[in-house]
Amino acid sequence: MNLSLTDKQGSGIMFEFARAIGAIVQGRFIYIPENKGAGYITGFSWGNDLRMLIRHYHLNEDIFIERTNELAEGQEDVIFLLSGIFPSPVKPGESLLPEKAHVMICMHAVSSIMTMPSNTLFGSVTIAVSRPYLRQLFGQLAHPVVISVLEARDTFVYETSVSPQIIKTASDMLHQPVPDSIESHYYKLKCEELLCHIFSLLLQREAVPASGMRIDDIKAIYAIKNHLQSHLDEPPTIGSLARDAGMSEPKLRKLFKQTFGKGVFEFYQSARMQEAAQLLKEKHLTVSEVGYQLGFTNLSHFARVFEEHIGIKPKKYSGI
Repeated sequence: MNLSLTDKQGSGIMFEFARAIGAIVQGRFIYIPENKGAGYITGFSWGNDLRMLIRHYHLNEDIFIERTNELAEGQEDVIFLLSGIFPSPVKPGESLLPEKAHVMICMHAVSSIMTMPSNTLFGSVTIAVSRPYLRQLFGQLAHPVVISVLEARDTFVYETSVSPQIIKTASDMLHQPVPDSIESHYYKLKCEELLCHIFSLLLQREAVPASGMRIDDIKAIYAIKNHLQSHLDEPPTIGSLARDAGMSEPKLRKLFKQTFGKGVFEFYQSARMQEAAQLLKEKHLTVSEVGYQLGFTNLSHFARVFEEHIGIKPKKYSGI
């Protein structure tokens, strides 16, 4: 299904999306109809400075949304997309795929394409924050990456992993522990708590000034990321990646590390081990099956690399 929706004055596209798919609206909840999938979307708005959208659903068909944003004059929003942060409600026998867990930070684009693939569990939170409000919360932090998020005029994008603290806060949000009369205040505190955990992760990055990125650079860097994630059995070659991206090797290395906080090979190896953990835990493959599937010819080397990234040997991990 292809949809073309407009976000007027940064108020979100939740209700436009609901009308387009025939969803049921009950209070602040939008329930996905049975013929389209299952689950819900909900959200909060605390004026123009802070808004939050929670997605917890799956769809039976692919949906592509062409989104156009119409912000108020002078409004500058930073978007924090936290994907794959909710516990999976998948039941035995279901063939739903988990959403990849990551946090993306970017400017509120003029327009964008949102892809919602079928049979994928969406467990995400999107937070839109005005620049003045962010500076009020984190303006005292002198880290170059934080300064870029708070002040940069150029297009930027940062991506980081999901921490246990983020998952804990997100899990708290699924089960409202307070009366309806103060739920808005509770969720605002949880929203700001998530932002604190994200900025804590940014502070751990190497303190190197950020370079401006063009849209084409961002597309190229994400094409490299997608290539690495879809070829986990093939160690990357910087030269060939740079040629395909149409940029020099030094530029590729710098922009990739700036965006993801990790070098190309470090990112590849980390993604490889996260996939190994999933294959061991959810697909119940043996250690040797996982190692060979991910391109390792020496299983002792695979076990060492797995333990370095996951903190436990693969055989012991599969038995937990």
